[in-house]
Amino acid sequence: MKTDELIDLLASGEGPVDRHALARRLAQALLGGLLGALLLTVALYGVRSDLAEVARTPVFWAKLALPGSLALLGLWLTQRLARPGVKGGAVWGLLGVPLLLVWLGAAISLAGAPVEARAELVFGRTWRTCALNITLLSAPLFVAVFWALRGLAPTRLRQAGAAGGLLAGATATLAYCLHCPEMEVPFWGVWYLLGMLLPTALGAALGPRLLRW
Repeated sequence: MKTDELIDLLASGEGPVDRHALARRLAQALLGGLLGALLLTVALYGVRSDLAEVARTPVFWAKLALPGSLALLGLWLTQRLARPGVKGGAVWGLLGVPLLLVWLGAAISLAGAPVEARAELVFGRTWRTCALNITLLSAPLFVAVFWALRGLAPTRLRQAGAAGGLLAGATATLAYCLHCPEMEVPFWGVWYLLGMLLPTALGAALGPRLLRW
């Protein structure tokens, strides 16, 4: 077979590229992973009994705003880095905005509290398990997001892995908020962020190995 004939044969099966393939694949991964994280939350930890009551307070929605904003930025990064040759760019810098806001809120909260009460604001009642619980809940999301990335075309594998890990960790934190009794900003600014950092670091470490194509 001549080269021109081979090229024609390979090209004959080509069709138009599905413009929504990336979004659809990530949406499937997020929905499946989030469902897994919610089921794990209910099965392992349970939903807090006063959820309906605290859901009417502004502080509860502020609590959700931290992982929610990081999840959206993680999704934006993951969508960008799933394409060949695309950089995360300034989106990485935007991650600092919710971090600065929560740390500012934590500083104000600590400054207004008596000295003897500050340690409790930071450590709460669940500091020993919070970050590990979030990391555990991120497992189904981590697997689902990496499945989605493997079917796409990332070329900056470490960054793509970190973005996918952040997306998994932040989304898992949203699920964990259904159980977590902690309502103090300094606690979120340390232990929630640590819980999200662990899958992010794991994604960065595993990205070059798992996302190679």
